[in-house]
Amino acid sequence: MSQAVRIREMRWWDIAPVLELERALFPDDAWSKGLFWSELAHARGANANRRYVVAELPGGADGAEDAPGAGDAGVAGRHASAAGGPGTGAGTTPTGGRIVGYAGLAAIDGTGDVQTIAVAYDHWSTGLGARLLTELLTTATDFECREVLLEVRVDNTRAQRLYERFGFEPVGVRRGYYQPGNIDALVMRLATDAPATDSSGPAGSADPSSASDSGSAAQNTDQGMTHG
Repeated sequence: MSQAVRIREMRWWDIAPVLELERALFPDDAWSKGLFWSELAHARGANANRRYVVAELPGGADGAEDAPGAGDAGVAGRHASAAGGPGTGAGTTPTGGRIVGYAGLAAIDGTGDVQTIAVAYDHWSTGLGARLLTELLTTATDFECREVLLEVRVDNTRAQRLYERFGFEPVGVRRGYYQPGNIDALVMRLATDAPATDSSGPAGSADPSSASDSGSAAQNTDQGMTHG
């Protein structure tokens, strides 16, 4: 169950397991180790304008009960999902836990931009994606953002429905945004002076692991999340 998963700040020692999951979810345009280091460098200190979090399943905890693809998937930024377990892309932390998701947001001049959201396949239909998106929206409030933007593949209707439940609205299209594949991106916006809640509730919410948004990358339709 997703509540067994702890969401916490991403630290440098998480980069290796996150990269393992990243490469499984986004094989065509995975972020590099250097890019993650660069993003985390802007996540601390007086001038911090980023926040990255990981979803960690404690060592020995049972995995999600739902089968891959049986439920929702998807969110913003770079959004995806991948199967968990040994050799399937879910990385292990130094404490023996397993990274089953991660997400990040950048905040510049009052605008939040979802950079990435990803959830392992075996944690679809658990509400983990919605939890990660909620974490990013809380971060946007902390950064005093007036709006939050994200991109999602135009063919990823499942992720779009999730964002809509949180109050995001389409505001434009970026042609050929996702490469390879030359897939258009739907740009969605949330005004943060309005409440951002998933009206379907935790039990019925779609998992943010299926949105294929890529503020900097392109994903396959079945990969479920976003690169911002």
